[in-house]
Amino acid sequence: MTADVLPALTAGARSAAHPTTGACAHRDSVLADRPDGTVVRHGDTVAKAHASATDPAGLSRRLAVAAHPALAGILLAPLRPEPADLHGRPVTFWPYGAPVDPEAPEEAPWEAAAILLARLHRTPAPAGLPPMRGPVKAARAIARLRAAGPHPATAPVLRAWEGLPAWARAEAAMPGPDILCHGDLHLGQLVRHPAPGGRWLLIDVDDLGAGVPAWDLARPAAWYACGLLPPDDWTRFLTAYRGAAGPAVPADGDPWPALDVAARALTVQTAALAIAKSVAADRPLDEVQQAVIDACARMGAVPPQLGPGPTT
Repeated sequence: MTADVLPALTAGARSAAHPTTGACAHRDSVLADRPDGTVVRHGDTVAKAHASATDPAGLSRRLAVAAHPALAGILLAPLRPEPADLHGRPVTFWPYGAPVDPEAPEEAPWEAAAILLARLHRTPAPAGLPPMRGPVKAARAIARLRAAGPHPATAPVLRAWEGLPAWARAEAAMPGPDILCHGDLHLGQLVRHPAPGGRWLLIDVDDLGAGVPAWDLARPAAWYACGLLPPDDWTRFLTAYRGAAGPAVPADGDPWPALDVAARALTVQTAALAIAKSVAADRPLDEVQQAVIDACARMGAVPPQLGPGPTT
């Protein structure tokens, strides 16, 4: 984030929160400040400066989906229908929602996340919607890993990546039929609106698009397969998704043939980013990061989409 964008973004949030001038007791707060997006809050209004490489036309189409009545109660709707421009970066405005409490993992809304995904996946993808960006983000993580320099854990991660089908590496079109997907599902993408006790809704449309719905289940599936998500939580999530008639997996039986490729891709993405950050910070991998890398090493023994259960 350049020094001049953050104050301007904050001023934009204030202006959106208070269209007319007057005294204001609300504090400004920075909710996130990363290369892929900076988010500030003023009162009940949130402003997000998206990455400079974001396609404004694609973002406009994604905003239109989030604002569509068919997605009411599933996606948080934006306050404005079109992105603004701020120093060459598109900016969007949103109502504030209360996030998942990271200090209370036992209260994680796995069922709510699964039901919202199922409802999203059952909503027809509108014509002209860009592809879901999950595979593109995975490929970007691999590019970051390769640029990071040598590391002893890099080889098994790249081998696991090379074993994935072309579509999962963003080198070919995703297989159809196209289904409306979130593209980057994790618990940080849920908020209660209105805060603090409203219904759970999905946020962040940056990666929203048409594609393979299994990608939206892939992160919890990968965590489960790596031993990082308790089996009970995975069962809660999967059961709720199936109970809401989500189309990404069969209604019963083994879900893994449908999830395997996407779960492998998210495992590789997570491992690649962990190594790149480790190299940049000159620090060792922690136990969680090492578990994901170990999973990548195990992938080489079983080809994708084969085997009766988790292979990551």
